[in-house]
Amino acid sequence: METCIADPLVAAGREWYVSRGAAPRRAVVNAMLSDWLPFLIYALLAAVIPATMLVGSFVFATRPTTRTKQRMLPFESGVSRDAPGTERRFTVSFYLTAMLFILFDIEIVFLYPLAVQLDALGWFGLVEFLVFVAILGVAYVYIWRKGALEWR
Repeated sequence: METCIADPLVAAGREWYVSRGAAPRRAVVNAMLSDWLPFLIYALLAAVIPATMLVGSFVFATRPTTRTKQRMLPFESGVSRDAPGTERRFTVSFYLTAMLFILFDIEIVFLYPLAVQLDALGWFGLVEFLVFVAILGVAYVYIWRKGALEWR
């Protein structure tokens, strides 16, 4: 008769009893793999998607066949240095649109943790969430009425 060592091994909230046989060890390994499988799939996708994009950009790249003077000018941050008409200034709407994008992007960063913990916060969290969204809605309507979203 085989002796059984009854040492409880707690893995992800479950009790497993390890004996000298291979079958209980397989159960522990299977339980660990089933707990970590979503993370492994996520890590695989996080590696495959950028790698596919990099390979695709080299495989499907098209090179220009003719070299024109306009293509040979240096280009940085959306502004051509030597292109005609660079003496003029940017319009204020360019900067206003960029600032509004940053503002609303940061607001989304604040909304995400609140949405994740909404169940734990209960009614207080729901009211807080609705007040925050209402303030964002009022700000959006205000800038829309002022014409800040119209490109001139």
